[in-house]
Amino acid sequence: MQKKPITNRLANALPFYYGWVIVTNSAAISLSTRTIMAVAMLSVFVEPMTRDLGWSRGMLSTAVSLGGLCAVVTSPILGKWLDRYGSGAIIGVSSLLTGMLAIGLAFVSNPIGFYLMYVPGRMIFSGPLELGLPTALSNWFIQRRAKVLAIDSITKGAGLGLMAFIAQLLISGWDWRTAWIFLGIWTLVLGVIPSLILVSRKPEDMGLQVDPVKETANTEPSKLSQSKTHLSAATEINLTVHQAVRTRAFWILAIFSGLGMMAQAGISLHQVAHYINLGLPTTSAALTASICAFAQILSGLFWAALGRRIPVRFLLAASAFTLSAASIASIVSNTIPTSLLASFAVGFGIGGVSLLVRLAWADYYGREHLGSIRGWTMAAQIGGQAIGPVLSGFMFDYYGDYSWPFVIYAVSVLIAGIGVLLATPPKVTNRLQIGQ
Repeated sequence: MQKKPITNRLANALPFYYGWVIVTNSAAISLSTRTIMAVAMLSVFVEPMTRDLGWSRGMLSTAVSLGGLCAVVTSPILGKWLDRYGSGAIIGVSSLLTGMLAIGLAFVSNPIGFYLMYVPGRMIFSGPLELGLPTALSNWFIQRRAKVLAIDSITKGAGLGLMAFIAQLLISGWDWRTAWIFLGIWTLVLGVIPSLILVSRKPEDMGLQVDPVKETANTEPSKLSQSKTHLSAATEINLTVHQAVRTRAFWILAIFSGLGMMAQAGISLHQVAHYINLGLPTTSAALTASICAFAQILSGLFWAALGRRIPVRFLLAASAFTLSAASIASIVSNTIPTSLLASFAVGFGIGGVSLLVRLAWADYYGREHLGSIRGWTMAAQIGGQAIGPVLSGFMFDYYGDYSWPFVIYAVSVLIAGIGVLLATPPKVTNRLQIGQ
């Protein structure tokens, strides 16, 4: 008799749904691999690396953009792989490579060496990690999808806040090279083995039901069936890539992702340097990155609580408006209290955009081809993430401050927020033709 895989044996032994193992692994990745090549982490290194090595901030920012552009090419291929094989191997290998590249960054001394280490790392962050983790969670949960995506956002924010703060302490106590080495080793320890062993593609592959909810004696089945926000494996719509591109929501969500992530990357990478430029002490400026990440934790709780009560397009608009206002506030915040408040607002808006976009894609287009659909739409998101850091970096080199790029981000996400209100869920007729 053929021996069952370790995941099947573990699923049978656990007193709870195996999907929570997927959530736990995602949290571990958010506390390690996912933080290392994020722009919020690099923001801590911008000032010491450019000062020590004599580089311009525009040059440093270009590496972020190049990595994102490389991810644009690989994402459609990765999307198909995710639909067929799942996220486990992709996340595990990504963790291994990210850890090695982070250690390599500790030894760079010229721009070419930096690009050789950071560009592939950023490509991994923008493609496999940003695509693989939410796809894995969405495949395992439907009814509680908003909750688990919120948990993912919370652990992501906690990871960025904690690890950025630790990196700053290492930089202050030793140097930026020591900080890179620590981050690399931490990633290798926490991110590789669990992903390779424990992450399975979908519950159906293990003979499990998707996202089961226990019924109590007081449960009224009619309440669930009558709820406008109730989703299940039987009721979800599963569209192919060809069907998805024929819907209006597909293009609106893609544009929204691009503009939202442009603001996210452009502000996050440069916010510490921005506040140092305004005269704040280095430690206080670094604290803004941690506050921004902490805000994403609270943001996840807030937006997820509304995710099954209010149509997601309205929540997307609200998060965009928050980020727009926060971008303007960042320009005029030149004291420690106001900078921390502005950074909190930036994080709250970013957290909403990140969480709700992932929720919208999964709810609108289903699980069956989610990896492929997201693989193609990641081009817009990654494109935005590629433009933002370069725009901020080179405009700072030209003007000497970040006011103009921050204004551009405020206007862009304001327009995106207005436009996303038109992204109504796609519908499928009896003849499987797509309508709005």
